[in-house]
Parts: sequence; C-alpha cells; structure tokens
Amino acid sequence: MADPQNDTQHDCQQQLRDAQAEITRLQQELSAQRQHIQRLMLWMQGLQRDINDVYHSVTWLAGNVFTRIILFLLGRKAGITARDHVERVAKQFETWRVHYVQTTQADDLPSFAWHEPHEYQQWLLRYDTPTAKDYTDYQQTLQSWQTHPLISLLMILPTEEINQSYLNDCLKSITQQIYPYWELCLLPEGEWAKAQTDYTDTRIRLVDDFSQASGEFVAQVEAHDCLPLHALYNVVAHLQQHPHATIIYTDNDFLDATGQRYNPYFKPDWNPDLFYSQAYLNALVVYRRAILPKKPDYTNHYALALACITQINTRNIHHLPQILYHQRTPATRPQASNTDILRTHLQTHAPQLQVFDAIAGHTRVIYPLPTPKPSLSVIIPTRDRLNLLRNTINGLLEKTDYTPLEILIIDNGSIETNTLEYFKEIQKDEKIRVIRHVAPFNYSELNNLGVQQAKGEMIALLNNDLAMIHPDWLREMVSHAYRTEVGAVGAKLYYINNTLQHAGVVVGLGGMAGHAFKHVSRQAQGYHWKPFLIQNYTAVTAACLVMRRAVFLEIGGLDAKHLSVAFNDVDLCLRLGEAGYRIVWTPYAELYHLESASRGLDTTPRKYWRLRSELNYMQKRWGNLLANDPCYNPNLTVQYEDFSLAYPPRLP
Repeated sequence: MADPQNDTQHDCQQQLRDAQAEITRLQQELSAQRQHIQRLMLWMQGLQRDINDVYHSVTWLAGNVFTRIILFLLGRKAGITARDHVERVAKQFETWRVHYVQTTQADDLPSFAWHEPHEYQQWLLRYDTPTAKDYTDYQQTLQSWQTHPLISLLMILPTEEINQSYLNDCLKSITQQIYPYWELCLLPEGEWAKAQTDYTDTRIRLVDDFSQASGEFVAQVEAHDCLPLHALYNVVAHLQQHPHATIIYTDNDFLDATGQRYNPYFKPDWNPDLFYSQAYLNALVVYRRAILPKKPDYTNHYALALACITQINTRNIHHLPQILYHQRTPATRPQASNTDILRTHLQTHAPQLQVFDAIAGHTRVIYPLPTPKPSLSVIIPTRDRLNLLRNTINGLLEKTDYTPLEILIIDNGSIETNTLEYFKEIQKDEKIRVIRHVAPFNYSELNNLGVQQAKGEMIALLNNDLAMIHPDWLREMVSHAYRTEVGAVGAKLYYINNTLQHAGVVVGLGGMAGHAFKHVSRQAQGYHWKPFLIQNYTAVTAACLVMRRAVFLEIGGLDAKHLSVAFNDVDLCLRLGEAGYRIVWTPYAELYHLESASRGLDTTPRKYWRLRSELNYMQKRWGNLLANDPCYNPNLTVQYEDFSLAYPPRLP
C-alpha cells in the first residue's frame, strides 16, 4: 500500500522543481529583455551624441545663424523645426532612462561597446592582426639594427600545479618570438615545477634565483599568460629610437577559457596618480636591469614597479600603446593586496600619506594639509539667475566643511531686483564680497578679476550652478592642489539625472576637447574603473577647479584676450602642463552641475564668430597636443566620450 506521506513529499519536491525551473526560465527571459533594453539604450545614447555633435558643429551653427538672418530679413518667424521634434523625443527618452537607471541594480546597467567581445574581435582583425608581409618586414628591420639587447624573461612556476595546456601556450608564445635575443628564466616553487626539465630550446633554463638572469633588460611573464609574436620585437624597436628608456610598459588584454581575447586595457602614458590608485603597470613591463633594487621583489608586479620607479627619472618611463600581452584570468598565483603593498612602500618614502582600500580592489591615497589649513578664496562669476546662485552659496555655507574660506561673487552686471537685494543681504556675512564688473561677458576676465581681489593662498573657480553632495569635497581638492607638483585639481560632476557631466577632460575629443564619460551612469564602472580613481588628466573643467593662487598668477591666469568664453580652462591646464605641473582629477569631490544653465548655447552670429575664433586659436596654439593626449590612448575614440574603440587607431 502506498504511503500518502511519501506521495505528498514527492509531489512537493516535484512542485519545487517545477517552480525552480519556472524561476530559471523567467530569469533568462528577464536577462534577455534587459540585454535588449541595454542595446537600445546604447543605440539611443549614441544617436543623441551624434545629434548633439551636429547641433554644436560649425556647419550647423553657421547654417542656424544664416537661417536666422534670412528669416529676419523676410520678416518671418521660425515654425516648429526638426530639432524641436528631436528634442521632444530625446526628453521623453531621458525621462524614461533616468527612471530605468534609478530602479535597476548597477550590475544590470548597460555595458560599454568595448565590453562587447564580438566588436573587439572585429577590431582586432582590422587593426591588430599582423600579416605575413608584416612579419617579413619585421625580420628585415631586425637585421638592420646595430644592437640586439638580451631580454631576460622571468617566470615563477607556482607551488600549485597549473593547467599544462596554458603553460604550453605560454612557452610557445615565447619560443616563437620574432625577436630571438631573449632568455627565459624559470623559478620553480613546487615539486611539479622542478620536474619541468624537458625544454629543447637552450634559451630556457631553470634557476635558483632571478639574480642569475643575464639580460640587459628583464620582464616578468606569468606562467599562464601569452605574448603576441611581435611583442619583444616592438619593445626593442622602441629602444632603437629611445635608447635612454629605463622602463617600457605596454597595453594588454585578457584571454578567456577558450583563448579568445577580450577586455583590452588601452592605458595612458605615465600617470603617477593613477599608478597610486591602480597597479596598471602590470603586463608587459620591461625594466633596464641596472635600475633594479638590490633585492627586488619578483613575487608581485606592483611591488617591483614601485621599487624601480622611485630610483629613476620618470621621463624615462615609456609607454607603447599596443597590445603586447595577453593576460589569462583568473590568475593562478596569489598576490598580496595592492593597497597593502603601496602602504608599505609609502611608509618608507612618504609616511605622511594615508592609504585606504577603494572600490574593486583599487586604492585611495589621502594627502595631508598643514595646520592651520591654507586659506581659500572661492570665485563665482554670475549675472542674475538668483535661483542657481543662491543654491551654490548655500552649499558653500551649509554643506562644505572647509575653513578658512572667503567667497567672491563677481557680478557681471545683474539687473534683477531680487538679485541685487540678495547681494546686499549676503554681504553682511564677512566671508562674502560682491565685486561688480559691468562689461560684455568674458569668463576669463571675470575670474582673473576675482583672483586679483582674492586674499586666499588657494583659489577655487566655481560656476554659479553647482550643488554640493558631501561636506569634505573642498578639503579633498585642496589637499591635492597644495601638492607642489600639482597645478590644478578638478572634481567629479553629475547632471541632475545622476549621469556624469565631468570626469576629467580629454583633449582631442570632437576635434578640440571633451569631458570623459559624459552621460555615463553614475553607478557604471566605466573603462577599467577610471571614473572612480584619482588620476592625472591633461585638463579639467573650470566649472569646479582648485589651485594655488601663486601658480595661477605665475602662468598668467586665464587668457581673456583670445579665449573669453570657451576652452579657457583647457588652455589654462595645458599651460600648467607646459610649465611642468600635473593636473589631478579626483572622484572624491562630487557635485551636481547644471551645465551652461546661466549662459546658453552659442547660436547668435556674434557668438558663432567668437567660438570660431577661439577654436582657431586653440588649434594654432595646441594643435600637436590635441592630436595625442598623453592621458588618453590613440586606440580609443575621439568621436565619443565613452573610451570606446577608435576606428582607426591614431598610431603612426
């Protein structure tokens, strides 16, 4: 006789399995729908960028001016235009997109194009697949060199046995290098590794210590990673042109379980603040053996790089913007925390710095301020728009914890009664002064006037349309600006819909300059976590910029003659770089910014010709640098702000 209890239990188990199967089906369906939504969002955002580029292009601006003149002469008014329809649809999409972002987990937000394996595979076929002719040319060039330095490749065979096929792939990628002047030194840690003696290539040998390496240059290779066949050739080709280079690092990508390449990391040139935030010198890094410390730590790439860099002139750190290393994930050899390694290093070389864990295994370094803190003058140009200005002033007085501080409002001819009454009222606070300057709008001139009147050792240039998020934002910016090697510091700015407005300026974007990661979700990790890491950029926006007053005066301030409205902040930063200062961007100073709310777009004939003049001046003054931003990478696009792939790369 059947047991009813067993039958019931069996039925319950079956119902549970059915329910789990249904949950799995629904999750798969939801995932597919989200992927479809993400593709549509990426497409719409790309379309919006294209439309925005059109509206800000010289051709459209000129046509708009011409149309206005013709309509005026004909005595007609413009009706509803295609732009009106486009902007209405874009506004509706933006409203929906903001709701989607706010109600969706960060992990479900759309990825970038460079995260799409298929696109990267196509890009590799077009731009990173040497032909047979290329290899022949490499061989001929190699024979023409007068010097052929020996490169010692150092490989630790870990305690735990690794996948033999991975090791074979790695060894094959080395033995087939076009450049033949290398040796591979294997340091076995485990018994299995010591038994690895079947190496037919005499350039491969087991060693007891890496001090037995004899090459003029050394580089570490992990036992599961691979080099492209032209890797060492390209490094030595660079050395032929730059014989004084002491460290050469390259770009890299990753290998999945099937050996397919994905997730390229196209790195900037030497970027010291990024290096403290992220161990980005990790694959392939070639060191001149003479600069190695007496007892180098080969167990960790970051520790070795830190030890070497402290001993050299960093001008001799060279970057090859080419994928010359394929990194397999996950790593087979455990490594110490980068934060711990940096903390230990700085305890010896800069004990005043504080080191903390940051997002996703990265690091944050906090710089000290003296006691008492340096005085600061905040300079805010404005004209009416009291609703914006009041919010910014309240944020400085009530949501900012930095002292001593003074606020200089540079009034560019306000006429509204409520604004003028507000000025009278707020000047009762001894920290606030209003300086009236009635003249045609000249952003550079207004800020220069403010700096001349400022009493602070530090200055902060702020737009009148900012909202503070955290009270310590100004302390963070001043702590970097106070560093003697730093010229200016920029902040992380958001649009009101929680997308990025500014995460540093990349020169060359759109032919001139653009904001990194503009319109990217606040929660999105961005390109290798860059929106969350302190780093150097070539420029930052003066919508929120902090620097030392003496440095501002040293380089002549903002260019009021040639750049009255646009690009003056970019020019300022480029002149700072020319004078030997670094530009720092920090994600730990966060504010909301309603961009250009108080000025509007350049659509009148006078504004158009002014913009045209400023563009011409910048191209003439900085044309060479605009073609290759050292804080960016020539394999990344200059058409969009999202660090997607360049078509084609801007390599020589």
